[in-house]
Order: sequence, then structure tokens, then C-alpha cells
Amino acid sequence: MLALIVVANPSPNSLSHAMASAAKRVLVARGYEIAHHDLYAEHFDPVQPTGEVGNVGSSNALVERHCSELARAELIIICHPNWWGQPPAILKGWIDRVFRLNTAYTYPPGVGFEGIPVGLLQARHAIVVNTSNTPIEREAAVFGDPLETLWKNCVFGLCGVSSVIRRMYAPVSSSTAEQRATWLSEVAALVENAA
Repeated sequence: MLALIVVANPSPNSLSHAMASAAKRVLVARGYEIAHHDLYAEHFDPVQPTGEVGNVGSSNALVERHCSELARAELIIICHPNWWGQPPAILKGWIDRVFRLNTAYTYPPGVGFEGIPVGLLQARHAIVVNTSNTPIEREAAVFGDPLETLWKNCVFGLCGVSSVIRRMYAPVSSSTAEQRATWLSEVAALVENAA
């Protein structure tokens, strides 16, 4: 069983990294094979050089590795901060390059790109944990929580993963060590339940 863990935060001491590590500890204990990627540390190139029709292969070995692991993963865990209601640009570029045609989705025979795609991912669950400095109530009231729609509908739902668990932990900037420890325990419990 392969679990894919992707963290996208430029600070290696971030809560995003701590959450990814907490998830990894649970999965190692459960006997999972782990593919753990820190996009910033790997210097992942987020620039997709082609349009959708041409995005079926890459000469970039790291992109190919990520695509292979995404296709094989039974559990996918993404950890990132909320920047302007979006993931960091490096993570958006990872989606562009790795959730590609004939890896994450395809079209039925005879159906063009204007048709409804079919998801190809075999993951049973996806877990997305976000950090933010905006209080959760304000996020929902003012911004409508755009990350919920992005991850559940636009990314994982389209690519065949129907069980998407997403949590926002905030505000990080004013959190105490005790609050962060509680959040890390919650992330570990989410992963334990999904594994």
C-alpha cells in the first residue's frame, strides 16, 4: 500500500511540515510504503510547458516519479498553507503537471476535451490539511472557503477520489504550543482513521 504525502511550504519548520511528519509516523506504523515529497526542498519545477492535450509525458524525471506515485497511491495527503485562498504556486504547478491526462483522468472514447472526464486515480481517500492566519469563521463568512471547492470538486472529485477529507487549522500566527500539539494529534487521528 502506497501513501503519497506532499508538503508545500517554503519553511522547513512550518506547521505544514509538522503535519506531514505526523501523518508519515502513523502510516509507517501501519505498514504503508511512503512517498514523501517536500516540493520546495526538491525544487519541483511548477511550470507546465504544454496545454492539456500535450501533457501526457515529461522529460523531467521528478515529474514522472510524482505521476507514477500519484497513479499508484491508495492514500494521498497534502499539507499546505492557505495563501490568498489558494495553495502556494508551487503546489498549483504540481497539480498542473502531475494530475495530467491519462494519469489522473481521461476522456471516454469519442469524447473530446469539452466532454466530461473520467477519473483514473485509485486512491481510496485524500486528506488535505491547510494552515492559515485567518480565523476559520471569517474564512467561511467572507471568502466562502475556496480551498474546499478546489480540492474536493476541481481536483480530487474530477480525478476519481470521492472521499476527500479537508481541514483548516487557524489562526497559526497566534496559536500556542499546546494548540499546535492538539492540531497535530487531530491530523494523526484523521490519517489513522483513513488508513
